[in-house]
Amino acid sequence: MSNSKHSDIEIEILLLGKWRFDTHSEKITIEFKDDMTYEQTRVQILLFSKPKELLTGNKFTGVWYVSQKKLHLNVRTMPKSFFNLKVPLALKISLADIVATLGSVFIPENYEVIRINSSKFFIKNQEQSIIGTKLNNTRTPIQ
Repeated sequence: MSNSKHSDIEIEILLLGKWRFDTHSEKITIEFKDDMTYEQTRVQILLFSKPKELLTGNKFTGVWYVSQKKLHLNVRTMPKSFFNLKVPLALKISLADIVATLGSVFIPENYEVIRINSSKFFIKNQEQSIIGTKLNNTRTPIQ
């Protein structure tokens, strides 16, 4: 049960920006945008997971939202997947994107938001608890 004191909208506002976290098998960076889309990069750190990365790629994009203190991620595209074939004559078949969209309908990625503030979050799915850190998006001006 979530003990976050924030409303769904407050959680969404706090999530905006770029976050970094590790799971037992991956290093993940995800950027939540204010148009409710996200870009995610996943790097497999276990040797036996590398073939998966070769097939699906390591970049994902999709839509996100928070409902009842749960973060929902719905993958829409896997732009670096081996299965996004480019056929001569300018025809592009995005088989991986079709599979990703259908997969997120049947196997959604959901995380219970336990705690969140402007620099850290603690979320949990059925398999594990995850602590994320917000990356500083400030850039030094060109001089």
